[in-house]
Amino acid sequence: MKTVEEQLSNYKSVHFNKLNIKTHFVGVPLIVWAITVLLSLNTFSIELASKTISYTPAIIFFTLAMLYYLKLHLKLALGMLLYVAVNIYLASLVSSMENALWLAIAVFFVGWIIQFIGHIYEKAKPAFLDDIMGLAIGPLFLMAEFYFALGLEKKLEKDITPMAIEKRRLIERANK
Repeated sequence: MKTVEEQLSNYKSVHFNKLNIKTHFVGVPLIVWAITVLLSLNTFSIELASKTISYTPAIIFFTLAMLYYLKLHLKLALGMLLYVAVNIYLASLVSSMENALWLAIAVFFVGWIIQFIGHIYEKAKPAFLDDIMGLAIGPLFLMAEFYFALGLEKKLEKDITPMAIEKRRLIERANK
């Protein structure tokens, strides 16, 4: 398994343009929220000791994602836990609506359009086109960028930035 530094530097290597990063702060949460709604459309129940526990595929999916994030970086995972909990709650408010499916699909596509616009400014293809893990790392990257903006995890930022710059140079050389 790649380290958090490797994962974040791979992702950052195609995310240096400030406008691209800003579009990702809009697009990625829209996509994640839409996926959460889609995974919250069905609820399942388990009866244990005369108690009924309800859950959705979203809860299972994000529990697995959180385990992965915890394995990568504890402090970033704590921020992700808060984000995921709020996201699941907001999705639960919408998932029972009559047009929740169509709303989620529309928001999903809008999120991707916003992201692709950012990559036009970046002049680099999205990270997930070379490594499918970019889809899982995108939200974690944004959490890291948020932490960095708050002055947190400066060592991590100092570790990943030179790696990302070198990866970007290699990408640009390969594209010439």
